[in-house]
Amino acid sequence: SQASLEEESQKETAVGHWTTLMPSEGSKEEPETGCQDAGGADETQSTEQLNVSRLRSSSVEIREKGSEFLKEELHKAQKELKLKDKECERLSKVREQLEQELEELTASLFEEAHKMVREANTKQAASEKQLKEARGKIDMLQAEVTALKTLVITSTPSSPNRELHPQLQSPSKAVFRKGHGRNKSTSSAMVSAASQNVTPEPVSHERKEVDSILFAEFQAWKESPTLDKSCSFLDRIYREDVGPCLNFTKQELSELVRVAVEQNTLTIEPVASQTLPVVPVSAEECGGPKKCALSGLPRTCKHRIMLGDSGNYYYISPSCRARITAVCNFFTYIRYIQQGLVRQDVELMYWEVMRLRREMSLAKLGFYPSEM
Repeated sequence: SQASLEEESQKETAVGHWTTLMPSEGSKEEPETGCQDAGGADETQSTEQLNVSRLRSSSVEIREKGSEFLKEELHKAQKELKLKDKECERLSKVREQLEQELEELTASLFEEAHKMVREANTKQAASEKQLKEARGKIDMLQAEVTALKTLVITSTPSSPNRELHPQLQSPSKAVFRKGHGRNKSTSSAMVSAASQNVTPEPVSHERKEVDSILFAEFQAWKESPTLDKSCSFLDRIYREDVGPCLNFTKQELSELVRVAVEQNTLTIEPVASQTLPVVPVSAEECGGPKKCALSGLPRTCKHRIMLGDSGNYYYISPSCRARITAVCNFFTYIRYIQQGLVRQDVELMYWEVMRLRREMSLAKLGFYPSEM
């Protein structure tokens, strides 16, 4: 703008000089020229001063306007900065509040989790206690069921076992010979008292002498009783007594009978006059009232067996029943010893085991009571 003003002043000056060089008609040439020169110089100088003053006033005005504009912009910026500071302060408070709420929520969650863990541990301990008690009751009930099965196997209404029912024997033979003849799972105290007060009497007047090897094996087994046939005590009895006693003509059925006896799942019952129809297996495998299923020989079968819960009945002869019963009596007695239900001296238990072994040997050889 200043350059444009200078250009305008120069133009005006040039115009002034142009006007001075144009003399008017009818005047004298020389005097008019001198006067015109003096007046033009003054006029030019005043014009230049006027232009400078104009330039100065315009520059001052521009400066003032720029200063006012900058002040307004600064004022606006300060206002925006204050607003932003307030917004930052508000957001900072919101963040602090959120952090505090998050910490409180985390603490409450951890507390709730610890509470749930404590309650779960308490419930687990109570459940384990109940489970332990239930298992104890189950073991007791299983022992009772085992005793009842033994009574069913060894004594039935049609042919009661006289050794389990001394009242059926003659006064001279009514001796409590079997240390496992009662249900020891339901009343071990009564059995303990009976075992301590009643001593088994020897059969007739035969002499007895303890075999050191057999007695040592029995003592070793008695320290940690088990039904595992790998121990020397049971391994010998399996080889010498149980195996031969349960070795029948029908090998496949014999193996099933042995497994059922070991697992205590075999049932013997007398044959009624009118039996229910027998299903799943053929008559050849089951035998019949006049044919033994184990030996395959024509015999009068007064009893039949069922293996587990299969529902299949097999007719057996008195000789086969005596052999199975002898083995069942042996396993019942050693199970009672394992469960701690027999309260007798080690030697008395040993002789009871030997007596049961003799019954298995006699049954294998074909000797059995006439009531079978």
